[in-house]
Amino acid sequence: MKKYILSLAVLALFYTKSEACAWSDPDYEYFNLFTQSIIKDKSYLPFLHSYSTRFYTDFKPNQIPDENIDAWKKFFNNQLTFAETDYLVNKMNINDLNALKKGSPTNQLLTKLGSGFYQKYHEGIDYLIEAKYLEPYMRINYVESPNSFYYNETQAEKNATNLDYNKTISALTSLYNTAKNPEIKQRYGYQLVRFNHYTRNYDAAAQAFKTYVAPIKLKGTPYIMALDQLAGAQRGLGLNSEANWNFFQVFKDSKSRKESAFVSMKLSDTASFNNILKRANTDDEKNMAYFLLGYEDFNNPIPIMEKMFEINPDSEILKVMAVRSINELERNYLPIYYYSSNDNNATVQTTNNVNKTTDQPETEATEVKKEEFSFWQKIVRFFKNLFGSSKDKKSTESKAGQDDDELLNNPDRIPVFTKNNYWYDEKSKDFLDDLEKFTDKTKEKSKDEYWQIADAYLKFLKKDYKASTEILNDIKTTNPEYLEEIKRMKILNDIVSRPKIDAEYEDHLMKDYAEYFTEKEVKKDSTETTDYDYYGEVPSTKDFLKDVLANRYFLQGEDGKSYLMNNKLSDLQYNPNSSLVKSVEDFYRKPNKTQFEQQIIAKNINDVGSIDAFFAVIYGDRAMRQADFEKAKSYYQKAQGFSGIPRSEWNYDAKKQTPLQYPANVYNGFNNISDLVFGHNVWESYQSAPDESMEKEDYSQFPFIKPTMNKMELADALVQLQKIGTTKNEKSATANRLIGNLLYNTSILGYYRQLFVMDIDNTNGGKYDFRSTNKQNPYQYYYKNFLDRSYIEPDNFDLAINYYKKALDISSDKEQKARILFQMASAEQGKYYQYEAQNPSNIDYSDPKWSEKTDAHQKQLDQIKNQKYRTYFALLKTQYANTETAKNLMGSCSYFSYFMK
Repeated sequence: MKKYILSLAVLALFYTKSEACAWSDPDYEYFNLFTQSIIKDKSYLPFLHSYSTRFYTDFKPNQIPDENIDAWKKFFNNQLTFAETDYLVNKMNINDLNALKKGSPTNQLLTKLGSGFYQKYHEGIDYLIEAKYLEPYMRINYVESPNSFYYNETQAEKNATNLDYNKTISALTSLYNTAKNPEIKQRYGYQLVRFNHYTRNYDAAAQAFKTYVAPIKLKGTPYIMALDQLAGAQRGLGLNSEANWNFFQVFKDSKSRKESAFVSMKLSDTASFNNILKRANTDDEKNMAYFLLGYEDFNNPIPIMEKMFEINPDSEILKVMAVRSINELERNYLPIYYYSSNDNNATVQTTNNVNKTTDQPETEATEVKKEEFSFWQKIVRFFKNLFGSSKDKKSTESKAGQDDDELLNNPDRIPVFTKNNYWYDEKSKDFLDDLEKFTDKTKEKSKDEYWQIADAYLKFLKKDYKASTEILNDIKTTNPEYLEEIKRMKILNDIVSRPKIDAEYEDHLMKDYAEYFTEKEVKKDSTETTDYDYYGEVPSTKDFLKDVLANRYFLQGEDGKSYLMNNKLSDLQYNPNSSLVKSVEDFYRKPNKTQFEQQIIAKNINDVGSIDAFFAVIYGDRAMRQADFEKAKSYYQKAQGFSGIPRSEWNYDAKKQTPLQYPANVYNGFNNISDLVFGHNVWESYQSAPDESMEKEDYSQFPFIKPTMNKMELADALVQLQKIGTTKNEKSATANRLIGNLLYNTSILGYYRQLFVMDIDNTNGGKYDFRSTNKQNPYQYYYKNFLDRSYIEPDNFDLAINYYKKALDISSDKEQKARILFQMASAEQGKYYQYEAQNPSNIDYSDPKWSEKTDAHQKQLDQIKNQKYRTYFALLKTQYANTETAKNLMGSCSYFSYFMK
C-alpha cells in the first residue's frame, strides 16, 4: 500500500484549513474511537489532545485528584469520606465550625462526628476557621494601568489589601508559633506566603517561605501550595528562571494544580524548557521536562518519547504523549465527513476506468476551494485506508460493476500532499508506522496493558484487523476503562473487516451489538427547557459504525439502505433524483425485513403523510420534466392523498419544530397551481407576485385549463394539449406553444421552477444551480452528506424547444411567431448556461497571468455562445425585428435589447 506522508508539525493546520464554515469545531470532526481518558493518572487529563480549548475538558471535574482533600482526609484519620472532607474544607460555613468549637454544633455532619471531634483535631479545625476567614480576600489586588480608560469589575471585589496587613501578619505568625502539628504549622506558613504575595509584598513572601515553610521538613500538599505562591512572588520580582523552576516543581508534584502551574510558567520558547531540562537532576524531573518539551512542540513527539522510554517505560506521562499522538492520527484517519471531487482546480483526479459503469451516473465535478481541500483529502484518504480492498480481490457484489479496488484504492483518484497544496516534508517518515514500532517496543517493557490496547488500535488504523483482534484477545486486565475500550475495539474490528453485510450478519449485529445501533430514550423533566445545541452530540463509535455500514451498503448497490442509515425519508424532497428514490422505495416495500432493517434502517422512514403518495409525486414530477404527461398523470392519480411537501416550522408556543400547516389556498407541492404556469414572462423577477411577473395566454380554446389546478389536473390538461397539438391549425400551434411555455416556466429559468423539484416556492437554493443539476452523482461512498449537495436530473431544454418548433411551423401569425422565437431563444439560453457550468475556467488564482487567462476564457465562451446558442435570437432579429412583439420585448428584456443592437 502506498504510504502517505503525515507530519504532526502541521496537523494543527487541520483545525483552520478544515473549516468549511466559521463555526466549525475540530473536536466534533472525528469519531473519538480511542478514549483518551483511559489513562490511569487522571491528574493529566487537562493535557490530553484538544483543538477547541486550550486544555482538554471532556471529563468530569471530580475525576482530577485533589491532593489537598486527600491530605485533610488523612489528617482526620479517614473518619470522613472524600466528599464529606471536601464539604468540610471547601463548602462548610465558618459559623458551623465556630459552633463546633464552642461545643454546640448544629451542622448535621459535625453532629454526626460527635462531641470529641473538635478536641481531637482542634488544631486542624482552628486552622480551617482562620483559612475560611481569609479566603474571600485571597486574590491579588488589581492595579490600574495609567492608560486604562474603562471600569474594571475586579476593582469592586475583595482582595488581600482590604485586610489590615500588620494585624493579619501578626495573627498568622502567632498561630504558626502556637501550632504543634508540623503539617498545620506549615499550612499557616503557606497562608503567610500567600498573603504577602497577594498584597504584592514579594520580598516578604519569599522570606516567609524561607522562614515558615522550608524549615519544616515536609514536602507534602502544604509545601506544594506554598511553593506555588513563592513562584508567583518570584515572578513579581522578575526572577523568571527561579519562578519557572518552582512552577515546574509544582507541576511535577501536584495533582490538582498541574494546569494552573503550566499556565503560570509562561514559558515562551523551547529554550526555557531546555533550561529546566538542564537543571533536572532526577529521572522524574528529566521525564517531566521531556514531557513539557514534547507537549509544547508537538512536531514529531517520538524522539522525545524515546528519551522518556529510556528513563521509565512505565511512566504515566509517556502514555499521555502516546495517547495524544494516537488522537492526532485518529483525527486524520477518521473524520466525520468526507467529500470527493474531480474538479480540475483541486488535486483529486478521476481516471476513465473509475466511471466505466453503464448504469450509474458519473461523478459530479464539484468546485472545492483550495484552502479547504486538505480537509477533504484527509477524508477521502480515510475511506481508502479503512475500506480499500486488496488489488487482487475483486468484489462480485460491487456497485454496478465497480469493484472496491477501483472505488477506493485507485491511486489516481486519491489526493496526495504536494508542495503546492499542503505542507510536505520529503524527509518525514510515516508517523503511523513509527508510532506502531514505538508502541510495539514499549508493550514488551511496560507492565501496563495500555500499550497493548494502543498497539491494537494502531493496527486497526492500518486495516490489520486480524492482528488487532489477536492482541485484544490476549490482554489480561481488570481495569474497567481498559475493558470497555477492548470491547469497543473488538466490535470495530469485527464490523469494519466484514466485506459484505448480508441478512445473516445483520442478525449478528442485533444479537451482539444492538447497543451500538439502537437509540436510547432520554427522559426530560417537564420543567426542563430545551437549549439549541449548535453542534449536537460529539461523534461516537455508534456514528462511526453507522457510516461503515452505510458505505458497505453503497458498495453493494443497496443505495436505499445506505441512504437511510444517515437520512430521513423526508430528506428526499431536497434532492429528488429518480434512481435513489426508487432504491429507497424498493427497501420500503421489501417484505420480510431483518430485525436490523426494521429497527435501525426503517426507523428513518419518517412521517411524510402518505408514503405512497410521496413517492408518486416525486415520480410524477420527473415524468413531467421529461414531457411524459401520460406517465405523470398515472403517478399523480396515485398521489391523491398527498398532504403536502413535509416541511417543518418553529412553533413558538410549543417551543419546538412542528409540521408545516399549509393554508387551504396555498401551493403545497400538489394543489393550487395557477394557470399562469402556461403563460409567459412579463419580466424576470422571481420575488414579484405571479401576476406581476407572468402574463396569461388566451386559454379560451382550452376549457380544461382551469384557473387553479392540482398536479393530476395539470397533467391531464397537458395530455389533452398534446392530442390537439398533433393537428395542423392555429389551435394546435397554440397548444404546442402552451406546452413549451409550461416546460420552460417549470425549468431552472422559469418563474414556476419549484413545481417539479419538490419545493414550495421559487426562492434561490441548491436546486436552482446549473452546476448542481449536472447529471452526475456527487455521492461516491455513502449519502451522509446528502443535504450538503444538490443532485437533480438536469432540465432538457430541447423538449420545450421542440414544442415551440411545432408551434412555429404551424402558426401563420407573425406576432405569435416572434413570441415563439423569443421563448425558443430563452430556452436556448438555458442550454448555454448548462454548457458554461460544465466548462469552468479552472485557472489557478495564483497564476500571475490569471486575469489575462480569465479574460481569454470568457472571450472564448462569448464566441461559442454567439455561434451556437443564439440561433433563435438571430432569426428574431433578421426576420421579425419590426413586429410589435419584438419592440415590446426590447423594452422589457435588457439582454434581448442589447442583442438587437
